Amino acid sequence: MTTRVLIVDDQALLRTAFSSLIGAEDDLEVVGEAADGRQAVELAAAMTPDVVVMDVRMPVMDGIEATRLITAGHGSGGPRVLILTTFDLDEYVFEALRAGASGFALKSRPLEELLSAIRTVAAGEALLAPSVTRRLIAHFTERARPPGKTPSGLDELTVREREVLLLVARGLSNAELAETLHVSLPTAKTHVSRILAKLGARDRTQLVILAYECGLASTA
Repeated sequence: MTTRVLIVDDQALLRTAFSSLIGAEDDLEVVGEAADGRQAVELAAAMTPDVVVMDVRMPVMDGIEATRLITAGHGSGGPRVLILTTFDLDEYVFEALRAGASGFALKSRPLEELLSAIRTVAAGEALLAPSVTRRLIAHFTERARPPGKTPSGLDELTVREREVLLLVARGLSNAELAETLHVSLPTAKTHVSRILAKLGARDRTQLVILAYECGLASTA
């Protein structure tokens, strides 16, 4: 199955480089390019990409607002947004993840790594390694805002699912979940899938954010 990709960056040279790299892959297809967030929102609606490769700092509309508009109302469906950033602990990264992005990639890394990042996000996985996800979100939630509104789906979680959610927030992978809970790997994956569905989250990164946002993982 081919993954449809929308490229968003205000630098024409980077858009061309990304387009050439991605377009050369058999399983990836560039369906559009945008120079700012507003164009990105319009093209995302028209072209229905699977993944949007999104710069943060752009004129007209920045990548954070564009991400929020593109992912709004889609839950676990709709386009997944991969944020491009210059620094791995840029404060804009967390705001973009909060807005609905599924992960981020560094502009300073080799272009080829972007291909792996796109495939990871398209598969519904959080791009960040669990330990990095936890460190990044803990870093910014301590400095951002107090616990927010509790997601409505949180009340639907079973005791075991709440336990799994806290472990995910602490950075455990599916394999580590299975080992910690003494269950099979498929069972661990099923728990995570059910939590995603009940909370309307699109991937593990969003689960971590929700856990911190509502205060469940404030000490994770």
